Amino acid sequence: MAKMEVKTSLLDNMIGVGDMVLLEPLSEDSFINNLKKRFDHSEIYTYIGSVVVSINPYRPLPIYSPEKVEEYRNRNFYELSPHIFALSDEAYRSLRDQDKDQCILITGESGAGKTEASKLVMSYVAAVCGKGAEVNQVKEQLLQSNPVLEAFGNAKTVRNDNSSRFGKYMDIEFDFKGDPLGGVISNYLLEKSRVVKQPRGERNFHIFYQILSGASEDLLNKLKLERDFSRYNYLSLDSARVNGVDDAVNFRTVRNAMQIVGFMDHETQSILEVVAAVLKLGNIEFKPESRVNGLDESKIKDKNELKEICELTGIDQSVLERAFSFRTVEAKQEKVSTTLNVAQAYYARDALAKNLYSRLFSWLVTRINESIKAQTKVRKKVMGVLDIYGFEIFEDNSFEQFIINYCNEKLQQIFIELTLKEEQEEYIREDIEWTHIEYFNNAIICDLIENNQTGILAMLDEECLRPGTVTDDTFLEKLNQVCATHQHFESRMSKCSRFLNDTSLPHSCFRIQHYAGKVMYQVEGFVDKNNDLLYRDLSQAMWKANHSLIKALFPEGNPAKINLKRPPTAGSQFKASVATLMKNLQTKNPNYIRCIKPNDKKAAHIFNEALVCHQVRYLGLLENVRVRRAGYAFRQPYELCLERYKMLCKQTWPHWRGPARAGVEVLFNELEIPEEEYSFGRSKIFIRNPRTLFKLEDLRKQRLEDLATLIQKIYRGWKCRTHFLLMKRSQIVIASWCRRYAQQKKYQRIKSSAIVVQSYIRGWKARKLLRELKHQKRCKEAATTIAAYWHGTQARRELRRLKEEARNKHAIAVIWAYWLGYKVRREYRKFFRANAGRKIYEFTLQKIMQKYFLEMKNKMPSLSPIDKNWPARPYLFLDSTHKELKRIFHLWRCKKYRDQFTDQQKLIYEEKLEASELFKDKKALYPASVGQPFHGAYLEISKNPKYKKLKDAVEEKIIIAEVVNKINRANGKCASRIFLLTKNNVLLADQKSGHIKSEVPLGDVTKVSMSSQNDGFFAVHLKEGSGAAGKGDFLFSSDHLIEMATKLYRTTLSQTKQKLNIEISDEFLVQFKQDKVCVKFIQGNQKNGNIPTCKRKNNRLLEVAVP
Repeated sequence: MAKMEVKTSLLDNMIGVGDMVLLEPLSEDSFINNLKKRFDHSEIYTYIGSVVVSINPYRPLPIYSPEKVEEYRNRNFYELSPHIFALSDEAYRSLRDQDKDQCILITGESGAGKTEASKLVMSYVAAVCGKGAEVNQVKEQLLQSNPVLEAFGNAKTVRNDNSSRFGKYMDIEFDFKGDPLGGVISNYLLEKSRVVKQPRGERNFHIFYQILSGASEDLLNKLKLERDFSRYNYLSLDSARVNGVDDAVNFRTVRNAMQIVGFMDHETQSILEVVAAVLKLGNIEFKPESRVNGLDESKIKDKNELKEICELTGIDQSVLERAFSFRTVEAKQEKVSTTLNVAQAYYARDALAKNLYSRLFSWLVTRINESIKAQTKVRKKVMGVLDIYGFEIFEDNSFEQFIINYCNEKLQQIFIELTLKEEQEEYIREDIEWTHIEYFNNAIICDLIENNQTGILAMLDEECLRPGTVTDDTFLEKLNQVCATHQHFESRMSKCSRFLNDTSLPHSCFRIQHYAGKVMYQVEGFVDKNNDLLYRDLSQAMWKANHSLIKALFPEGNPAKINLKRPPTAGSQFKASVATLMKNLQTKNPNYIRCIKPNDKKAAHIFNEALVCHQVRYLGLLENVRVRRAGYAFRQPYELCLERYKMLCKQTWPHWRGPARAGVEVLFNELEIPEEEYSFGRSKIFIRNPRTLFKLEDLRKQRLEDLATLIQKIYRGWKCRTHFLLMKRSQIVIASWCRRYAQQKKYQRIKSSAIVVQSYIRGWKARKLLRELKHQKRCKEAATTIAAYWHGTQARRELRRLKEEARNKHAIAVIWAYWLGYKVRREYRKFFRANAGRKIYEFTLQKIMQKYFLEMKNKMPSLSPIDKNWPARPYLFLDSTHKELKRIFHLWRCKKYRDQFTDQQKLIYEEKLEASELFKDKKALYPASVGQPFHGAYLEISKNPKYKKLKDAVEEKIIIAEVVNKINRANGKCASRIFLLTKNNVLLADQKSGHIKSEVPLGDVTKVSMSSQNDGFFAVHLKEGSGAAGKGDFLFSSDHLIEMATKLYRTTLSQTKQKLNIEISDEFLVQFKQDKVCVKFIQGNQKNGNIPTCKRKNNRLLEVAVP
């Protein structure tokens, strides 16, 4: 029986208030107290309508298990307790079922858990979407892009051990079924100043420490690095180690993630070389020198570091050394070269390090996008996930904080606009009267920053571009002139007299009244950071590098493409990026996650009310609640409302047969709720005051207790009656068993008595029969004994007679032998006296040789040339004769064997010999092919009427006709094709229709590649630029690989007089259109017997799984 599903609600077993819209009374204190109460009970998620407020617990919680994923899957948003999975499921189902593009905006300050929240959203979507090999590969690549970006873009700060120092927006693309196809990542404003300088208590980017901790000694030697952190000036030493973080393990994780995403080994090596070069740039130091003309210039103190950097990057040492000492300025047709002093040289060094790392990070994002982008061109649905830095208010706020807070102003603006828009659309959709809601519109602050004429960014760009002396102070004076009267701008030197006495505002600062509060910015560094200049000499030096990656990072260094136009400033670039982001977000349905940091100690179970209150204010959460409560605080579909409260009315309990809206109307009339407290929409009931909802909940709770009592009463009665009936049935069963037992015992006694009587009678009969049989046996044995004795006597008499005859015959033979011996000795006695020894020797030798040849005749081996048997040598003096006879015999039987061959058989053995020279001890498949004859024409095209059309199309003699599996270049799938080899061409035809698909002249075939494994996979390489090479090289799989390669080799040699290159390797390159793809053979379990399985991993790798 299926387990009954128990439906719950947001209002069930609620700790505090799960939805802040229902908070009563609503104030800042009650808001904070409700968050604290839920946080103390490990409830870190709270709703504000459809917005999720997340508090970082700083400890693992058991609320992200696969069971939790299934619990929130395909459930209503308000059906379960607040959770980030509920918002993720709502966004995914809206995208999949309603065809609405989604975006999830995750905001909050550093350390609030934004990055972890984005990972949870992606992991949930990956868990609930479809399954399959290709889908799982896409999901794995999307998930594994996070460790790579975190290693290069995250760092330890005083607020967060894994702080994202860049903004990330990922568009995940889905097909019509909701399965992921790929993704696109956009990055915003990497904090590249961290490369050269870190605040106290913070670290540089993770990747620097991971390489030094986790790289092998061999890799460190190749990168010319040492494991000691103190050797590098760009690494802060006070926070080099982070508690709970193993940089060595993380480095291995990053390397594995890069491989999964699709980075080739040489690309990974190039990336690590660039990172090492950045790290070693910080060790270059300069010393001052005076020239003859009185100008100061700088020289490098120790050139060993410079030499190692040049060896890593492939740059001429003299070129890079000059770029650090001189600066060339071009104006129209003139070039002016000036020397750099020590301060300018250090600025150039740091600028190069920052630009090198920043461009490497942008290249990484682009490279990841190439791997994870959707391969198909079908219409896609998009879910965007925005993980961007939150509002920042530090003790010292500079250009980076100004840009970050500007981005948050834009996000707050779109948040308020979209929230009001969503609220208004729901009221209109439900036919509820819409009332205007007063709220603070921060458009005036955005205009102060981004206005094209009088905005702060425009003033900063204008100041950077104007001729003359430009400093941060002149920029501040410009702001004082233009923005003096703006109500959200304050400055000590402003013309507005009300700020002249504000001693808390230094002279070199200005203050902006943001939506989250006042922030004071120090203008020092604004102009330099906005310019973000890299001297053209350094760009050209980088472009001259032999390192392909570094050369690609500095395209402006190409002398042929010199552009004298000033590059766009950092502020204008970020402003354009934010505008593009806002435009993108406005086309999607928004979902919000507001992240809050409970304390600055990064410790669990600590809730700092002042810190949380500050974040609640600048996130505008209280204002968001007021917007949601301006009309109706709670709304719910009629079906769910009736299902939850139907027990409060006799007419609706237990079942309501009519429409759900009519049932809700009857319910509310029965409960006498005032009409001004609710309103009926098209599909939902709207409740104005949270007190009304809590009253309904109290009535429901009391009614549930009454229903529970009634259920208990009925259950107890049922249980007692069931027990009584069970006892009654048991008594009947026991009585029947007792009666049966008594009858069984009586029957057993009668049966045993009958058996005893029967046994006695059978015993008497058996003994009588036994006596009769014994008497008959004794009579037969007596007659047999008498006959045996008589036969024995007769046999002994005959034996004595035969022995006597034998003795007589033997005596005659002995006498005759002695007589013959006597006659011979008397005849030859005269000869033995003179040369008896020699005669005996020759006679003996003649007899031995005669015996040897007669034995050899009987022991000759078979006539098979491969039979290695030969009789053993009988005498030592016949050793040379014995070996010579063996050799002569082998040559003779080989000739006899060859004489049997026809011309066709000779051709076959020549091909077998050629195959042995090509594949023996190289290809594991070769031994199995030795015993198989080479037929060539496996399809018998001339006899099969199905291939008549193909036979007519091919005029030449067909050497091979075989069905092969052609491998699709895009996805690795197989298709059957007829492979034809003639004297001049290789043809591919369709197996069903016989239509010729491809025709390749033998002169265009350059090479055949295959693995050393026991598989039939091979690649036919074509000459570049030939007509047949339009789509690239061919990949095949055949059961007769050895025969096909041998015949192709012999035919090509015969026609072109050139040997065809046969490459046997477990990893080789093939050409697919314009791309070179690596074919790699791996061991794997085969579902289709010994047929290799091909899988396209990415744009540059094709894996072939062989048994």
